[in-house]
Amino acid sequence: MKKEPDTGQIDELREEYDFSGGVRGKYTERYGEGANIVILDPDVAKVFRDSKSVNEALRALVEVANKSAAAG
Repeated sequence: MKKEPDTGQIDELREEYDFSGGVRGKYTERYGEGANIVILDPDVAKVFRDSKSVNEALRALVEVANKSAAAG
């Protein structure tokens, strides 16, 4: 019998969770094709707490940049 490695972490999963039928990496390829992952620095993440706020700010920035480019 193999001995489980001691990771020093406490197992917090409840007994009723059953992942025995799970498939590791089942959606990995599809996720990579359709997801743009951006990691925010902690100070920025404090201001932008969700994707909606980030998208609104970026759209405003694009609008300002486009107006600036058209004027110049």
